Amino acid sequence: MKFLSVALLLAAPLCAQNTASNRNGQPNAKLPVTCGSEATHFGVKPDTGQHAIAPPEPGKARVYFIFDSGTVQGAWLVLPVTKFAIDGAWVGAARGDSWFSVSVEPGEHRFCMALQSSFYSPRPEFVHLNADAGKVYYYRARIVISERILFLDLNPVDSDEGEYLIASFPMSVSTAKK
Repeated sequence: MKFLSVALLLAAPLCAQNTASNRNGQPNAKLPVTCGSEATHFGVKPDTGQHAIAPPEPGKARVYFIFDSGTVQGAWLVLPVTKFAIDGAWVGAARGDSWFSVSVEPGEHRFCMALQSSFYSPRPEFVHLNADAGKVYYYRARIVISERILFLDLNPVDSDEGEYLIASFPMSVSTAKK
């Protein structure tokens, strides 16, 4: 019994969450201003209703963010929330296979994608877009996990693939939490 008590006492510091470093022992880096406030967190729910591809608002472009988890159905609850920012402001979040869209002004925009997780360093992903009025853009987001590393991937996809993924996944409805 004494041995078990000593073992638990010695193991306790290993189980404690260290906010200065992530699960892999790497220091947590601050997100750049391109992303938005680190204090912003989202609650995310799927909307499984039918949704058509929305055209851009007059004089604007529409951007679809499609989170493709590459997992089987039902993995919604175990995947972290992934949040997306445009020009330094968080515009929404997704979890599991899902998507959402936003309207943007024409011109150059900077996108940021980051995990909303206390277990992993943010390791954000960045993409630039020079948006044209009247156009629709599709970006597929993924988490890539290997034996010792986790990173994010955000890339444009063509309209056929974007429309197929949107038809296959529920819409992500995210709400910023305070």
